[in-house]
Amino acid sequence: MGAVAINRKRTEDSLNFNQQSPSQASKKKRRFSFGIVSPDSNKPSSSTISRISRYPDAKAPLRREIHAPSRASLRYALPKPKPNDYSFKRRAFDALRFFTKDKDVIDLGDEEEEEPEIEIEIEIGKEAVCEDSSVEVVEPPSSSMLDSMSLVRQEAASSLEAYKKLLQSAERRNSKLEALGFEILFNEKRLSQLRQSRPKPVDKPLKVPDEPFIPLTEEEEAEVYNAFTGKNRRKVLVTHANSNIDITGEVLQCLTPSAWLNDEVINVYLELLKERETREPKKYLKCHFFNTFFYKKLVSDSGYNYKAVRRWTTQRKLGYALIDCDMIFVPIHRGVHWTLAVINIRDRKFLYLDSLNGVDSKILNALAKYLGDEAKEKSGKDIDVSSWDMEFVEDLPQQQNGYDCGMFMLKYIDFFSRGLGLYFSQEHMPYFRLRTAKEILRLRAD
Repeated sequence: MGAVAINRKRTEDSLNFNQQSPSQASKKKRRFSFGIVSPDSNKPSSSTISRISRYPDAKAPLRREIHAPSRASLRYALPKPKPNDYSFKRRAFDALRFFTKDKDVIDLGDEEEEEPEIEIEIEIGKEAVCEDSSVEVVEPPSSSMLDSMSLVRQEAASSLEAYKKLLQSAERRNSKLEALGFEILFNEKRLSQLRQSRPKPVDKPLKVPDEPFIPLTEEEEAEVYNAFTGKNRRKVLVTHANSNIDITGEVLQCLTPSAWLNDEVINVYLELLKERETREPKKYLKCHFFNTFFYKKLVSDSGYNYKAVRRWTTQRKLGYALIDCDMIFVPIHRGVHWTLAVINIRDRKFLYLDSLNGVDSKILNALAKYLGDEAKEKSGKDIDVSSWDMEFVEDLPQQQNGYDCGMFMLKYIDFFSRGLGLYFSQEHMPYFRLRTAKEILRLRAD
């Protein structure tokens, strides 16, 4: 094993470290070894390294890399030298820069002085012992730190694997979604084609009878407008004999536009509807029409009272039993609003009709109790009305103002007594006002 050293030519003065004569310095070239410098500085050394180590500029001691047995991983065997420390090579070149440029081959094995071996024992978790104080040993990381570092690597690997799985599943779902989207579009096109090829049902026009909407003649309109004039306000225009109700011009004014209907006009009109049925029983349903005072007597401030109305429906007065009717109409006056309750015996149900879509179960419950008491009192029959339906009719013509509620109530009764649906609306109210006034003036409902 050999090493190459570069010697530089020096002057005789600079190579004289121990006050030697020039003749002594030039006698022979000295060989050097990397041995430990002799501790006795007074004795001259024959090696070149010993002379270099005593040179004034070389202040730091010569340091070597330590190669010692270690049970630790090479990653944590020895720390890297600090930035302010000189490495072995750097320090060797600093020492050799004073030699001449002549190259010498030095056989380290022939050195008379052997370099002492330095043994270092390094064990993780224990203090290392070294004879050379210049060697610094740093304790390697603890087991907890190693475990945390391995855990971080495992988590990173697991997160990467999970991301790959999610990416693969997303790619599979994308292909499935594309296939489903194509199927949806295809099925929608087929459905649209089937709908187009299907024959459209023919809407049958609703047949509305002409009788409820027969227009007034010019003579009839003139008669009505004449009754509405102020000169007839205090004059009795007509008297209904059976009900003994007088209709004056002032009473008839309630049928003018934007006026509220009063009790006299409503009660007379209901009497006319009953007479119409009597004239043509086959054309109209068998009905009974209570006047506007019936419900006030049946349900007063003191509550339900059947005895107050028991004599209203005797066989002698009516000529028929109440429970034999198809429908029984009960006008309800609620302060400033008119509504209608219907006892539909034919269909076994109780109806409540409000042109403002109101509901009141108290009214229907009172009428249900009344029907049971009436059947037992007049016919000796027990009617179980607990199984009858109570319906608050919603699909019916609605008023669009605050004064046509009475007119809507009368037309509910008129159309039901005809056996018809409610085929009218708010726009028919001006015509119905004129027609009702004409029928009252002639004491005949058409």
